Amino acid sequence: MSTVLITGANRGIGLELARIYAGRGHTVIAACRRSSPELEAIGARFEVLDVADDASVAALGERLEDSLDLVVHNAGVLQRTTLDALDLAAVRRQFEVNALGPVKLTAALQARLEDGAKVAIITSRMGSIADNTSGSHYGYRMSKAAVNTAGVSLAHDLRPRGIAVALLHPGYVRTGMTGGNGNWNADEAAAALVQRVDELTLENSGTFWHAEGPVLPW
Repeated sequence: MSTVLITGANRGIGLELARIYAGRGHTVIAACRRSSPELEAIGARFEVLDVADDASVAALGERLEDSLDLVVHNAGVLQRTTLDALDLAAVRRQFEVNALGPVKLTAALQARLEDGAKVAIITSRMGSIADNTSGSHYGYRMSKAAVNTAGVSLAHDLRPRGIAVALLHPGYVRTGMTGGNGNWNADEAAAALVQRVDELTLENSGTFWHAEGPVLPW
């Protein structure tokens, strides 16, 4: 039995990931700002974490004593930012959560990661420069491009310990973040993401995938 830590696990994709891993018999640590009845029903262990708060991230790293086999950086925020209504506070907030959050937390949990563990970053193809055909969404696009870059660096830095890193686009998923719009449901996306994590090795570490399998352009 392994131990899996998932951020933003109280709803949406994170909740479904927690449900799958708990159903497989793994110990699931749900690290998020608040719990939910759905999360409590799974039986996951709840740990308070705000990935945008440096002190909260450091505190989790200090109090956690578990050896971790998988960390899933799922917590994220999407706020629409356009050139005509450029909300810089929203842009900065998205950088704090989407880009800096996974880097800070990985650094804080280094001592807890088992050699040969895995790290999965739930990113977005909206962070792909080559795939940007519609513009707008400055904060979200920029923060996801930044975390993609960070994920490749993590793949290099953690390789000596046998730790592989995946950058995973979940697709357009019907969640609260998307206002219930999307091409598939959170449980379907989570199942596909888990399959990609299962297939993650040192040989393909640092790759940017769609949950359905195709490699995405940077």
